[in-house]
Amino acid sequence: MPLLARGGARQARLWTYVRDDRPFAGGAPPAALFFFSTDREKVHPNRHLDGWTGILQADAYGGYNDLYHASHRPAPVLSALCWSHARRKFFELADIKATARKGRSVAEEISPVALEAVQRFDAIFDIEREINGLTAEARHDARQRLVRPMVQDLHNWLRTERARMSKHNPVAKAINYMFEEDGRWDAFTCFLDDGRICLTNNAAERALRGVALGRKAWLFAGSPRGGDRAAFMYSLIVTARMNDIAEMGLGWLFLSAFTSATLLPGSSEVLLGAMATRGEWSMASLLLWATLGNTLGSMTTWWLGWLATHKKKPE
Repeated sequence: MPLLARGGARQARLWTYVRDDRPFAGGAPPAALFFFSTDREKVHPNRHLDGWTGILQADAYGGYNDLYHASHRPAPVLSALCWSHARRKFFELADIKATARKGRSVAEEISPVALEAVQRFDAIFDIEREINGLTAEARHDARQRLVRPMVQDLHNWLRTERARMSKHNPVAKAINYMFEEDGRWDAFTCFLDDGRICLTNNAAERALRGVALGRKAWLFAGSPRGGDRAAFMYSLIVTARMNDIAEMGLGWLFLSAFTSATLLPGSSEVLLGAMATRGEWSMASLLLWATLGNTLGSMTTWWLGWLATHKKKPE
């Protein structure tokens, strides 16, 4: 996200954390939480996820490494790396259409190894699409039978091809992404042993789509405070859409929560705490919570939000 600065704009960051249990038929409602920062230093995810442990599915950005360390409390976070990021590196070397548009010879520019790698990745993705929405146990069983042999074959083939290449070969660099550090391959393959883990972090990528589209409507955040407000609103809007809240109601919720974001520091954390709790979802309950956030303290707002989202709908 561009941030207005002296003499122009500089690159700031929006971080997004998404929970979506629907791929393994989980019961928790989906939620997305955004944070703004002026840089991409590792101190930010360390602060965002302080005191949390679980499964973190992301790319191989080194800023998350402290979370995986044995010293992280209450327990180390489990790293589950994204296969879409790995596939993309091969796809860029095997994109026939893009090569043709540049006026280059496809036969000379397209790597046959990269092309085969993409085909092997796609075969795994096809199976994952078929088991999407099944229970964690059913996904685990299907992966053991169908996906694990394909992943092992991919591993052996990539290792063999890598041994034949110069370290400067672009395909070698794509292969190294999956192997170059200790534990990297284990982080890519942990999904095989846990049906809750997805093959990719595309849920987070989808949550960020609105940010990319929004750049056509606005140029930059005017200040860090403006970036924080944008993060709050993205958290609200994306979470509402993930839970199929009507667009008209979403507009009222946006207006009401804007005041809450302005007056209540830390309101994004409180918002997602209320929205992520288990219970019945309704536009009225969320609108009530956001409106009360204008004047009430954070602990009281949390409690009222919890009550609102747990209130049973009339028969």
